[in-house]
Amino acid sequence: MDFSMGHLEEEKHAQYILSIEKKKGDFESVAMEHLRMNGAYWGLTTLDILGKLGAVDIDEVVSWVMQCQNKSGGFGGNIGHDPHLLYTLSAVQILALLDKLDVLDVDNLSNCILQFAQELDLGESMCYAAKISFCHFPDVPLGLFEGICAGKLAYRSNVTFPCINNASFFSQQNNTSFAFTLGYELVLTYKSDVAGLQSEDGSFSGDIWGEVDTRFSYIAVSCLSLLHCLDKINVAKAVNYIVSCQNSDGGFGCTPGGESHAGQVFCCVGALAITGSLHHVDKDLLGWWLCERQVKTGGLNGRPEKLPDVRYIVNEYYSRDKENGGISDRPDDAVDIYHTYFGVAGLSLLEYPGLKAIDPAYALPVDVVTRILFHNKGSSV
Repeated sequence: MDFSMGHLEEEKHAQYILSIEKKKGDFESVAMEHLRMNGAYWGLTTLDILGKLGAVDIDEVVSWVMQCQNKSGGFGGNIGHDPHLLYTLSAVQILALLDKLDVLDVDNLSNCILQFAQELDLGESMCYAAKISFCHFPDVPLGLFEGICAGKLAYRSNVTFPCINNASFFSQQNNTSFAFTLGYELVLTYKSDVAGLQSEDGSFSGDIWGEVDTRFSYIAVSCLSLLHCLDKINVAKAVNYIVSCQNSDGGFGCTPGGESHAGQVFCCVGALAITGSLHHVDKDLLGWWLCERQVKTGGLNGRPEKLPDVRYIVNEYYSRDKENGGISDRPDDAVDIYHTYFGVAGLSLLEYPGLKAIDPAYALPVDVVTRILFHNKGSSV
């Protein structure tokens, strides 16, 4: 492939990523606080592909990651945030990059993926706010979400809300009483009935709220594989569910019958690759669907009639900030760490000179995956 049209400016991209950590007070940083774990994965993986991971304080990163772990074993997007599969995989990937998987209690973490509802830990700030509202302002109706949080808190901690003993509470505050009851019952249901995030049909939920998406299937498979615990789930059912999400155009959706999307294609094909099940993919049909994602500018979109985006491997040269580093979704837009990762990872897949090779299934550098999966004697993927 011809890369003569420009230079990647590896040093500027690395400096851009490292500078983000110093801007925690910026609006952009505050707005993205809830998914900082994902941002750390994008940034650190990009640095590793660029050969610049040595600029990072590994102990500091590991310490922060472990502070984001919930009692259940799962990880939140930041310290004090609720656990979710999305952030749990990013945490495992970060520790894998840094060769620090040994800090994990693997049994606890893998069991969390199987039995996420064992520990229901609301953000303490929301629990406190709900309790204060109920106890000190019993006549003020709460919003649906606050009521649900209060109900969950009541079940989890046996918290007593004085106003609940008031006979008029449920008759006068319909919205709040409904929300409180819903929150209490949600926890009761998950506490007693959910054996794990994998459902009978083989699908996976991202957390206790039950959203099902093939993204979560990929995350569970990838995470457990990296931890050498893939045998803890029903792989056959997981594969069958993913296959059921394949459409007549060759692509995959988030659920059976869902619209084909390049992001879901990555997740489904990645999970099938990890489980040795790529024979289920109609390679020719899917290949043509993916080829049709390329638009006239050379970029690729995620689905028909959409704009191109560097996430789908757009021409990085035209989407980069040549002065300050970083890559944007498309030319002339602001750069961000998310698209910087996908731009650099895309160039790695295209074998851009000087970049470390990235594994297309695990979304980690090949040397990291090789170290974990094949240099760990006595382990099984």
